[in-house]
Order: sequence, then structure tokens, then C-alpha cells
Amino acid sequence: MTGHRPVVAVTGASGYIGTRLLNVLQRDEGLARVVAIDTRSLPTPFHNVATERLDVTQPLDHAFEDHRVTAAVHLAFLLRPGRSRAEIERVRNANLQGMRSFLAACDASRVSNLIFLSSHTVYGAHRDNRVPLTEEAPARAPVAFQYAREKALCEEMVHEYAVRHPDTCVTVLRSCVVMGPDADNYVTRAFFRKALIGIRGHDPPMQFVHEDDLARLIHHLIVRPMPGTFNVAGEGVIPYSRVARLARRRLFLLPSYVAFPLVRAAWRLGIQKDSPAVGLDFIRYPLVLSTGKLKGETGFRFSYTSEEALMGYLPDIGA
Repeated sequence: MTGHRPVVAVTGASGYIGTRLLNVLQRDEGLARVVAIDTRSLPTPFHNVATERLDVTQPLDHAFEDHRVTAAVHLAFLLRPGRSRAEIERVRNANLQGMRSFLAACDASRVSNLIFLSSHTVYGAHRDNRVPLTEEAPARAPVAFQYAREKALCEEMVHEYAVRHPDTCVTVLRSCVVMGPDADNYVTRAFFRKALIGIRGHDPPMQFVHEDDLARLIHHLIVRPMPGTFNVAGEGVIPYSRVARLARRRLFLLPSYVAFPLVRAAWRLGIQKDSPAVGLDFIRYPLVLSTGKLKGETGFRFSYTSEEALMGYLPDIGA
């Protein structure tokens, strides 16, 4: 019997954030068990972690029920957007079906604590964004930016689930870009190509959250559940131009009437596979999060500033 000790399921457990989270969870003797769900094997052995090699687009009910899961964290998500219509549909179906399968398993097992890692991109990068944005700001994810749009659609499903299950603690985390020593995905690689493009006349403030802070936050919400939607970002901001200087990358400032057609053509021709042209808005307009609600309602405090999170990814580069 596990008593009231949580049994925690983590989807996308072998990914970047998943492995950081497992590192934290395995040290918590107050948890009865951790269940790691992924199609891939875990990169290293973990203590007190059961593994389930499952595709989240398939039913997860049996895994949740067999382990008597009481808390669930949904991290599984395909980040890279599709370029062809077939690729776009494949990614969309995987992300949305993965969320449906996760929620169905939570329902079947009567999970009492549900956490979904969303993204600050659901707000969209718009000229009229307030600085900073609170959680009351409308989600205006650009339709053409697949990652943001699908995170927003997943949020809608999670919110609908919360309405149907008022006894479940449902938490959505709208995180900015995650950085740290282990960061290695297409987002970070896109940020730090040998040459960076900027939009002339724009130097937006950027935010980052350290990988260890995000893992600690999710753990905090597992052991001290708090329902609601919360912005997640390290303290402080860094102008985009300073990000380029810290990374020792050349920054080419182009007028928007040159930058957008250039990136659009490179995307269409497959020269670059990071983002369609709409992604340029995220280095043109401010997207700054207020974290007052998170700190006020959960009591959580970040250990790293935005700049420290960035420098954790760039350990050999001085400010």
C-alpha cells in the first residue's frame, strides 16, 4: 500500500525536461513511485522509477491503472514544426492525440493532480503585447506558428477537463525558453546559430528559465498541488542584442521587408528547418511574462535569473 504518498507518471520522460525532472523526483523519499512513460529508453538508470515504453498517442489507461497513478505530468510534445502538409498533420495529430490519451488515462485512474507544461508562445508575439503579460492576457497564438497553436489547443483541452473534473487539481505552466547546461534541442540550436537575424529597429527583451528551476517547480507542484495557470520565467530580462553578444554570435539587423521574405523562402526551400517566417515576430515584439501570480500563490522562488539560465548554456562565454 502506498497510503497518501503520490505515485507520479511523467510522459516524455526521456526528453530534456523529463530527465531533469526524474533526477529531482528520484531523490524524494516521500513519493511512492515514479512512472516514466516514453517510446525511448531512459538515458541513465534512475532509482525508484518504473519505465513504460509507450507511445502517448496510444491508450495509457492500463499503465496508469496498473501503477495506481495519483499525479501526472504531461511533457510529451513534438517541438519541431512540419513543413509539408503531411508533416504538419503528422505533428498535429501526435500532439493533440497525445493530450487526449493522457487526459483519458487521468480520467480512468481518477488522477488527483494533473500538470501540463505549456509555453509562453500561446500569448503570441504581438506589437500591442503588454509588458509584462499576466495570466489574464488573452492567448493569441499565431495560427501559422504550429508549436504555439498546438500548445494553445492542448491548453483548451486541459481547461475543459478541469471544468468536468472539479475535484482534480489541474495546473498549466506557461514557460518561457528553457536553458541550462543540458539544453540541446532545435529551439536552443535555432537561438545560437553562427549568425543571428534581427529586425531593424527592434531589440525585444528576452526571458529564460533554468532547467533545474523548472524541474524543481514541477516537483514543488507535485508535492504541494496548486490549481491554475501560471507564467514561468527567471528573474530579469535580456535584450536580444545582448543575447547575441553573450553568445558571441554575429547579429545581422535586417528591415522587416527583407527579413520576412528571406526566411519565408529559406523555409519553403528547406534551407532552414527551424521556423516559418512568423517566428521572426518573437524577435521583433516583446513577450515578457509576469511571474507574480506563481510566486504569490505557490511560494516558489527561482534560484537562477534569466541571464544565469542563459549563461548556464554558455559556460565558456563571459558576460
